Amino acid sequence: MANDNSLEYIIIIGAGRIGKRIIELATKDGHEIVVIEKDTEMAERTGSSFDCLIINDDASKLDVLKEAGIEKADALISTTSSDPTNLLVMMLGRKFDVPRLLSSVREPDHISLFDELDIDFVESPHRLNGEYLYRKIQRPGIRDFMRLDGGAEIVEIKLPEDSVLVDLSILDAQETEKIPVDLNIVAIYRERELIIPRGNTTLKAGDVLTLLSKKELDSDTLNTFKPE
Repeated sequence: MANDNSLEYIIIIGAGRIGKRIIELATKDGHEIVVIEKDTEMAERTGSSFDCLIINDDASKLDVLKEAGIEKADALISTTSSDPTNLLVMMLGRKFDVPRLLSSVREPDHISLFDELDIDFVESPHRLNGEYLYRKIQRPGIRDFMRLDGGAEIVEIKLPEDSVLVDLSILDAQETEKIPVDLNIVAIYRERELIIPRGNTTLKAGDVLTLLSKKELDSDTLNTFKPE
């Protein structure tokens, strides 16, 4: 996937197993990164391994986030093992209108709290890894995704009201090249009902589409669906 140029300045909370992988991927892609890590030894180790600014402090403090540049951040990713800390960081990120907020969630009982804040979060144990979170923050509007062997990908995305695909049949969308030939809509969830799509199936606003692509979806293709 091409780099997301809108993610120029990223603040990452936590440099543990998950955070370290995000730092690795983000610095490799050339983004400007600030890492806040409370543990001194881990902060020093991260600083010696990656070309990024390290702040050895508690990210739940407002002045620490301001020092990290939260007012200009394009994305804020919280990966600590403490859900209360992650939640507070997300609340502060919302306060400063950070465009993209993403947090890990450890305890299923806490999901409703993150849901009420209307932010992206990842809680499933097999998804709590740095690469998944990093790809998630790059692709706003994607509800879920899974990589397959050979570069194929399954993506779940909600169709917003202003999508160019609304009220088009799948066949019409393909014939007008609004949907690439190597992209298939394999399922549609509409008002909690599963629809197995055919060529004459009409797409509606609010549909949750499961897409199967032969290759990783690029930003141009995703913009066709105009993710929220």
